Amino acid sequence: MSAYARRVVDDFLDEFQPELAALEIHGAKAVGKTVTASRRARTDLRLDLPADAERLRADPRILATLPGPVLIDEWSRLPESWDLVRRAVDEGALPGRFILTGSATVPKGVQVHSGAGRIVRLRMRPMTIEERGVSAATVSLGACLSGDGTPTGHTDMRLADYVEEIVGSGFPAIRARSGRVRQMLLDSYLEDLVEREFPEQGVVVRKPQVLRAWMAAYAAATGTTASYNRIMEASTPGEGEKPGKAATTTYRDVLAGLWMLDPLLAWSPTHNRLERLAQAPKHFLADPALACRLLRVNAHQLLAGDQGKGGDNLREGTLLGSLFENLATLCVRVAAQAADADVFHMRTYGGDHEIDMIVLTKDGQVMPIEVKLSQSVVDGDVRHIRWLREKLGGDCLDGMVITTGEYAYRRADGVAVVPLGLLGH
Repeated sequence: MSAYARRVVDDFLDEFQPELAALEIHGAKAVGKTVTASRRARTDLRLDLPADAERLRADPRILATLPGPVLIDEWSRLPESWDLVRRAVDEGALPGRFILTGSATVPKGVQVHSGAGRIVRLRMRPMTIEERGVSAATVSLGACLSGDGTPTGHTDMRLADYVEEIVGSGFPAIRARSGRVRQMLLDSYLEDLVEREFPEQGVVVRKPQVLRAWMAAYAAATGTTASYNRIMEASTPGEGEKPGKAATTTYRDVLAGLWMLDPLLAWSPTHNRLERLAQAPKHFLADPALACRLLRVNAHQLLAGDQGKGGDNLREGTLLGSLFENLATLCVRVAAQAADADVFHMRTYGGDHEIDMIVLTKDGQVMPIEVKLSQSVVDGDVRHIRWLREKLGGDCLDGMVITTGEYAYRRADGVAVVPLGLLGH
């Protein structure tokens, strides 16, 4: 077995698990939840295994007697397990007693308590560049948000390396395989979504090819705010019979419930210094490697400028640029979560001003981040950051451009330039 690659969520678990009676790690299948959680547990209950599910169903009292910490893996397979843990917390479960993991929300129509005040929830995403260990992180997003960030360092990563990371996946068990095996595993992953996960969520897919086409169109819309109507139209070009709105809404809701969609919501500032901001989310899949398989492009094709199968009318730039933004957004979101911050995007109506990411701290301060598929940064690349800084004044903590370059540094105008390979939490 390969050595465990420490995850950013491990920092959170180190700090908070000893004090929390119950916490849940949720995210898409194969992001590494079970491996991370099981390293901290003495007892595993795998509820995707019929024997373990039946054991808990037959005698819920075992939760009080099993050696702790107790891992309840894939708890949504037995939704009542959530309320069992909640009640155990209410009855005085000791700190560090329970870890739950989940790859899906509960099926529609199944009711469980929110767990508010009892079970702390934590999102786990695919591996970031920092977690993959392909380049040493020398720029801390958390330090930048605290005012202590110094952009410095050098990376050997080049464009071809980033492309390899895009197609190679951030799913730990998949990325460890050779190229062709990775492709087969990712294809199987997508097939499993259609053939097994939808039915388990109580949705019968009568036309699997239509669902797959919709998923491919969503992948083609990576990094855009294209309307769901445009995505639907792109999924069935030239066909008179389109999937109905109810069907495509179901696709979206189920995939979101499986943590496969990871849209970036639009920023809505609480003050009125910024007006006429668009509200549409920016579309991203959980892992850009899934978008590559849906669009049938490999590393060689991306470097050659291939735009994938369909969806050209959904994108405003190149497919590679959109997928690099997907990877960068994944990395920033994980780092921001570690810093107790949220990530949004910003776009004014008409597109006069657009910023790829807005990192928002709990006290309302912001850090704008642009993503450029380029080794260098020119004045035009930072114009929207400078505009926002003028608008917000002291509420703008810092500004950053993420690139594919070699060096991290700070421009004369104060904007940090950071190669993605150097960005960490």
